[in-house]
Amino acid sequence: MPHRLEPMAPIELSLIQSFEVERLKREIDAQSDPAALRSLAKDLLKAWFNEKASTNQAIKEQLGG
Repeated sequence: MPHRLEPMAPIELSLIQSFEVERLKREIDAQSDPAALRSLAKDLLKAWFNEKASTNQAIKEQLGG
């Protein structure tokens, strides 16, 4: 029988991280320049994929790969 992976519990942010997210969300809401918003979206996309790559690398190292 194949091994089934259990769904991971959602990761919870610390209180400081939650406040920082809220601050940044308000900063985004206050931005009216479309070029600045596009630039921010691109930066966030790059950061997201960098984080995914770092996580995958850490998992590989943890598993001895």
